[in-house]
Amino acid sequence: MPLALLALAVGAFGIGTTEFVMMGLLPDVAADLNISIPEAGHLVSAYALGVVIGAPLLAAVTARMSRRKVLIGLMVLFVAGNVLSGFAPDYHWLLAARFVSGLPHGAFFGVGAVVATTLSAPERKARSVSLMFLGLTVANVAGVPVATLMGQHMG
Repeated sequence: MPLALLALAVGAFGIGTTEFVMMGLLPDVAADLNISIPEAGHLVSAYALGVVIGAPLLAAVTARMSRRKVLIGLMVLFVAGNVLSGFAPDYHWLLAARFVSGLPHGAFFGVGAVVATTLSAPERKARSVSLMFLGLTVANVAGVPVATLMGQHMG
């Protein structure tokens, strides 16, 4: 497997884990922020709204840029949103940070799929895309449960 394809799979793993781990932590987050569980659910919606707004906007803005630079920039934005989430002092800051974390999600998978197809022979293009998306699958099967367990026990 080319190193670039592994990097795409790792990025997909990180994005997938971040997207879904909040659902397993809703009661803990609600208690920590002294809000209701339905209010904490808005943190899931904020991420989803970031995906919906970010995918077409970032795809349009970055269309003429190098795909490598775009992918790196998207991951920088993703990491920045997660760092902001980790240091958010209150609910409203966390809501904004979750939105920022969601912005690069759709564009990453769109650009990543295109890049994955360029990394292999024509008869292996679909396999390359599936290997990238394997990161998302592993995130759901292993990353989210482990991150939820860590969040519940470490705060």
